[in-house]
Amino acid sequence: MFRKAQRRLREVFEHGAHGREREAVEELNSLLEAHPVHPRISGHESGNWHIHVTSRGSAVSAEYLAGAVWGLSVWLCEYGSARFGVCADDRCGNVYLDTSSNNCRRFCSERCATRSHVAAHRARKKAAVTELAAHSKAQLKPAVPQQSTLTPVG
Repeated sequence: MFRKAQRRLREVFEHGAHGREREAVEELNSLLEAHPVHPRISGHESGNWHIHVTSRGSAVSAEYLAGAVWGLSVWLCEYGSARFGVCADDRCGNVYLDTSSNNCRRFCSERCATRSHVAAHRARKKAAVTELAAHSKAQLKPAVPQQSTLTPVG
């Protein structure tokens, strides 16, 4: 159940991250139909009330899934699908909700951001060293005298 839902939830994030809000909404609506939400107020002490999103007797997995779908639906309605993201680190592939103030997040975590930035820095440094070596090699290469071609006059 979770594996299938995971693929579908990822599609929601990919649609949102690529500006396809209508597709994200359609997928969430489909998930809401497949995992209907039945909100109920629950609590253990007076004043400590909270909402559960499925009816009593549901499997725990169904309750978590319904909660995730409901939460993403509320998030989309509140902030739009542009806040759904897929980690920019090619080795990761995780998804995230962008909670930054200016909607500028590109990575799922600081770890992925650091790993990606370090890899980019090392690649630039390696390219600079390679370019410097090629330039130095070209300067050390002895100049080959060119033979001049004489054209007879006359």
